[in-house]
Amino acid sequence: MNNPFQNALQQLERATKLTSFSPDFLKRIAYPDRQIRITIPVKMDDGTLNMYEGYRVQFNNARGPYKGGIRYHQDTDIEEVKALAFWMALKCAVVNIPMGGGKGGVTVNPKELSKTELEALSRGWMRGMSDVVGPQKDVPAPDVNTTPEIMSWMADEFGKITGDTSGAVITGKPIENGGSQGRGTATAQGGFYVFETLREKLGLPEVCRVVIQGFGNAGEHAADIWTKAGHKVIATSDSRGAIRNPDGLDIPALYEHKKATGSVAGFAGGETFDAHELLFQACDLLIPAALENQIQEGNANRIQAKVVLELANGPTTPEADDTLFARGIPVIPDILANAGGVTVSTFEWEQNLKDEHWSEEEVFEKLRVIMDREALEIFEKSKALSTDLRRAAFIIALERIQQAMLEK
Repeated sequence: MNNPFQNALQQLERATKLTSFSPDFLKRIAYPDRQIRITIPVKMDDGTLNMYEGYRVQFNNARGPYKGGIRYHQDTDIEEVKALAFWMALKCAVVNIPMGGGKGGVTVNPKELSKTELEALSRGWMRGMSDVVGPQKDVPAPDVNTTPEIMSWMADEFGKITGDTSGAVITGKPIENGGSQGRGTATAQGGFYVFETLREKLGLPEVCRVVIQGFGNAGEHAADIWTKAGHKVIATSDSRGAIRNPDGLDIPALYEHKKATGSVAGFAGGETFDAHELLFQACDLLIPAALENQIQEGNANRIQAKVVLELANGPTTPEADDTLFARGIPVIPDILANAGGVTVSTFEWEQNLKDEHWSEEEVFEKLRVIMDREALEIFEKSKALSTDLRRAAFIIALERIQQAMLEK
């Protein structure tokens, strides 16, 4: 498996060959400001004590407080969290919001914990990190396997420790606990706005045949949004299987099937097939919405999509990027395509600080303006430099971070 942080540094090197940056800045941006590792003791339901390792990487705060999710996954480690924190710094700069980049995690399979154990773990993470996070320092959010309820526990724990009950320490909370309207669908919605802005420019038809890898939060919402807009989701997958129907899947029925059975596999409205083949289905638009390193040097030649839109973080390795670019398959990069989530998270932070609550309509109108504007800027930069969209996005983000660091 590729080390995700090495991938991030390769992406940095690829992009910065195309334009001039200060050598000192390039050295500085390749290292995080701080890496925090903590041990979280959790008393299990059976009375035994388990110890879990938790992380927070604060990458760069030149443009504002560190910002980024917390993931619970058995394969999470410091290298993965470091890469995600780096991408968050760039992502916030790409969409020009006043935030830096951070990321957190715990090495755990949350499916093996009871709700009581999960709450103890989550409050333990916040106790261990309470001196390094805060509304003007570092603002975490949900990520893989973390939920609004978990964010609510963490915000409550922070309030108990510090007395700050604004909720602005963390985003992705339930609406009734200071969460923002639209946050649950923001990642997919932001990706759809980018898609709409670039669809014609990238030569895609009015009605697209769409394949989505991953039917979790981002993938499920993407399937719903693209289908309601008149496109056909012809295949999707989860960790247990994949389903396809060339005439288009019935997404509401598929959602109910997954809720009842735990997987998309076996859905009566399509053909179940090997999830490893999902990426290679012929389609107009491929949306990786699962984990890192899915499209690699060894399989990039098998991609049959006209365009790839990354709702997941880091799903395409640098080597695969080069292969797809050479084959004329544009990749709409994660730091643009999935930045709707962090953008609406920032709206939540702003609402908490001002003690305001915006309607979903207001939230999505603000989001659309940002995603449209930055998608067009990145597209124009890619044309001007005769390069791919990822390198263009990196260059724009790095220019903004470098400027902020100079001003500091």
